[in-house]
Amino acid sequence: MIETIEWTDEGVVMIDQRLLPTEEIYNTYQTVDGVAEAIVTMVIRGAPAIGVAAAMGIALGVKNLDSKDNLEEKFAAIVKMIHDTRPTARNLFWAIELMNKVFENHQDESLEKIQDALRNEAIRIHDDDIEINRQMGRNGQELLSAGMTVLTHCNAGALATAGYGTALGVIRAAVENGKEIRVFADETRPFLQGSRLTTWEMMKEKIPCTLITDSMAGYFMKANQIQAVVVGADRIACNGDVANKIGTYSVAVLAKEHRIPFYVAAPLSTIDLGTPTGEGIPIEQRDITEVTQIQGQTMVPPGISVANPAFDVTPNQFVTAIITEKGVAKAPYQESIAALFAQ
Repeated sequence: MIETIEWTDEGVVMIDQRLLPTEEIYNTYQTVDGVAEAIVTMVIRGAPAIGVAAAMGIALGVKNLDSKDNLEEKFAAIVKMIHDTRPTARNLFWAIELMNKVFENHQDESLEKIQDALRNEAIRIHDDDIEINRQMGRNGQELLSAGMTVLTHCNAGALATAGYGTALGVIRAAVENGKEIRVFADETRPFLQGSRLTTWEMMKEKIPCTLITDSMAGYFMKANQIQAVVVGADRIACNGDVANKIGTYSVAVLAKEHRIPFYVAAPLSTIDLGTPTGEGIPIEQRDITEVTQIQGQTMVPPGISVANPAFDVTPNQFVTAIITEKGVAKAPYQESIAALFAQ
């Protein structure tokens, strides 16, 4: 299994996803500033992985303190640095909430005990994420039949998590269960997570995978070459509206038109019970050079206006089911999601 992120005595180690698939480089971050920068620059990406990085970044920031002087103020500054990295992924804020609780429960103890408690919580979040993904895969693979070709958009595999993956975890689990599954991977412009990352993972797993451009999905659906769509999510509103990588909404509309099931695989930590509908989900606007340049080479005329929203929101009526570690939710989502949290 690909190791996306790991806590070590030397620091937080992450595979640099910006360099894949041509280089497999692991960076070690020894400060919270470094972890925050890694999140912003997409050294690490994918909502669950961002949540793990957030927890480890906070633990690392406190590890580097040498006294309890002004501890609450210092801790708040560490948390804010992580908080301000990326706005859409719910898991980042979920992880911050967990780390805040640990700090509150231990802040009257020695600095060493606080540091240990935060480190242990970050490692627990990491380890739990892998097991959650495996359980999600077991739940979701039942929706896939042998011989299916599955389309996925962006990268929701081991690289987007602590390990195993969400959407690709469902596909992995189906293959592990003896089902022959083929994958179509959208390239996912502009950051090319599909062409760079999903294809890399599938080739390592020896799962048959075909790369297509984002604009080809409708062609292959009409040609009956796609039997299901499985994607991940960065935030899910409590009514089942789903924020995921830009272009997901278009795929969902196409899938519904062609009567192809559209599945979303995400842990409960991605579901935001404080956001009633997708209209309340903040959409990150990223640097326009991600659109205008490829490997540093400008591909557009000077002065052209450019937009670069990183995510879009798929309304719940286009979602066939939401696969979680607690089970599979179907419409009406307000009720089925609430039932998952009640377990």
